[in-house]
Amino acid sequence: MSITAVQFVSPICDYDMKPALIAFLNIRHTFLRFSFLSSTLSPAAAIIAVAMASESVQCFGRKKTAVAVTYCKRGRGLIKVNGSPIELVKPEILRYKAFEPILLLGRHRFAGVDMRIRVRGGGKTSQIYAIRQSIAKALVAFYQKYVDEQSKKEIKDILVRYDRTLLVADPRRCEPKKFGGRGARARFQKSYR
Repeated sequence: MSITAVQFVSPICDYDMKPALIAFLNIRHTFLRFSFLSSTLSPAAAIIAVAMASESVQCFGRKKTAVAVTYCKRGRGLIKVNGSPIELVKPEILRYKAFEPILLLGRHRFAGVDMRIRVRGGGKTSQIYAIRQSIAKALVAFYQKYVDEQSKKEIKDILVRYDRTLLVADPRRCEPKKFGGRGARARFQKSYR
């Protein structure tokens, strides 16, 4: 162990520090070895427990430059946006846009899952549209992976019939301004005389 530790130490490093680093690595190695052996679960049981606990999916929703990431797992029906409940999302005028997937599919489909949404970039409206898309995509992915294909198909059909952009991202982007004009396409006025 100490020979391999010396190989990883940078040659720029002070030679006085090498023995201390080797001692630290030896202590850390023995601690990890003993803590693993003294654990109550066997390695196979630990792997199964981790797999069952991490029954989750992660999905993205995008609108213009806003990106929302939804982490969906089994739970009690909590939906949080940037740490606060979805009921408090701003602006209030667009709050129902964020609620659309929930209102369309019914609360009973969301009762068994918790969703944690992180959104950044873009403006307020774009963020709301990114949130609603990520919620819809996360629920479809969760049902496909952990529930059954039939209910996933029903959910997907309901969402697509209402609004396709709940599942499919809008590819439109703002076109950059060019020289010779005040915008992307508009040109400066030209005088002939």
